[in-house]
Amino acid sequence: MSNEGKHKLEDKMVDGQYVSPLLPEDVKNYLIDIDGTICDDIPNEQPERMATAKVYPDALETLNRWYDEGHIITFFTSRVEENRAVTEKWLAEHGFKYHGLLMGKPRGGNYHWVDNHLVRATRYKGTFSDLVEKEVTIQVFKDEE
Repeated sequence: MSNEGKHKLEDKMVDGQYVSPLLPEDVKNYLIDIDGTICDDIPNEQPERMATAKVYPDALETLNRWYDEGHIITFFTSRVEENRAVTEKWLAEHGFKYHGLLMGKPRGGNYHWVDNHLVRATRYKGTFSDLVEKEVTIQVFKDEE
């Protein structure tokens, strides 16, 4: 599925030069894992199970609502490119609305994402719901002095 024209990127300038454009502040760019997050946790070594994975209904409901609210939904999975067709078919059969599917995320967890844009991470622990504010400690680069 694609709605690329729906999300207008806003130009941004720094020191008189254009830099990467940004989404409007009210639009979130969600990167969502698949296995163990929206369905049964299936390893790449057992692709035959991907077609029959049990969907997590709260994930389907929440993600489709976020999509309908105008947010960008991109699935970012450790599944390999060879499993794209079965993955796309499964997402369609279960009615997931999304904008993109990125295959080949590194396996093993313990992710630490470094980016020049603000990144928020939410660990899935068994229930999809509305997001809530919570204070936590994070690792950051030391500020220049």
